Order: sequence, then C-alpha cells, then structure tokens
Amino acid sequence: MTEYKTFETERLIIKPTFEEDAEFIFELLNSPNWLKYIGNRNVTSIESAREYIKLKMLPQFERLGFGNYTVIRKSDQAKMGVCGFYDRDGLDGLDIGFAFLQKYEGKGYGFESANKLKQVAFTEFGITEIVAITTQDNTASQKLLEKLGLTLIGTTKIPNDNEELLLYKISK
Repeated sequence: MTEYKTFETERLIIKPTFEEDAEFIFELLNSPNWLKYIGNRNVTSIESAREYIKLKMLPQFERLGFGNYTVIRKSDQAKMGVCGFYDRDGLDGLDIGFAFLQKYEGKGYGFESANKLKQVAFTEFGITEIVAITTQDNTASQKLLEKLGLTLIGTTKIPNDNEELLLYKISK
C-alpha cells in the first residue's frame, strides 16, 4: 500500500482515512448532521463503511495523492471528524469538505484541520484553487468557509442532486 502523508496541528492528527477507520466512518455517516447537510450514503453497517472507504475514498488517494482524512484529537486519540479534498463531478476545482460528530462541533477543530489542509494544498499538493459547496441552511459550514478565506461566488447544483448549493472559492 502506498504511504500517504499525515499532518499535525497543535491539537490534531489529520491522517488518511483507511479501512481500519470503518467503525468511525459508519458512526459519522449516520450522524444527524451528516444526514441533514450532506445526505444519506446508505452505509448501513461497519462492513458497508469499509466498502465505502475502499470504493469512494481510497481511489482518489491513489489517483491524486490526497483525499479524505480522519481528524483525531491528540490528547485522547478520539476520532472526531473528517476533512479533506474531494474531486466531485460537476465542480471545477477541488472541494474542501469537513464533518464532525456533534459532540466535537463548535470547538475549533473544523477550522484547525481545514486550515492546515488548505495550507498544505497550496504548498505541497500543487493546488491553486479550492472550492466548497454547502447547503443554504448550513450556517456553521458557511461561517467556517468564510473564516478560511473562501468567498461566496454563487450557487451550483451537482449531478444527480436538485438542491441549489452555495458555492465558495479561494485561489492561491
């Protein structure tokens, strides 16, 4: 297996998501805010979470060298959320995304992990433009994107989804 880089901040370890993270991914993908703001991925068991990682997350790492990262708190090794870059159909540019279990929201972990990955995108991954999408009612996500320096540039729809999403962008 190819070795992909792990990143650290003062409080966090940001490591590539692998199959051994299936139990956590199962919990996150079925959490209320994931289902409300991101949508049901039909991950109904730990085994299907393992398949989701294998089929939806790892191929992008193999293709681009980066993708979905599990965010872990250094103090107790708690897996709290995910953050990463996603090559999505219907979007020009790489989409920065993040999601955390509810008990870890509002503590700055989303900003800390996304800001680190934004820096790495521009300095190590060779990315020159980052985009982001969010639902119009997800004000927490909107505030975080703006804090990261992304600017609202309009709305968009992604394939197989009728919802009008807010579209943000930042360039190097």
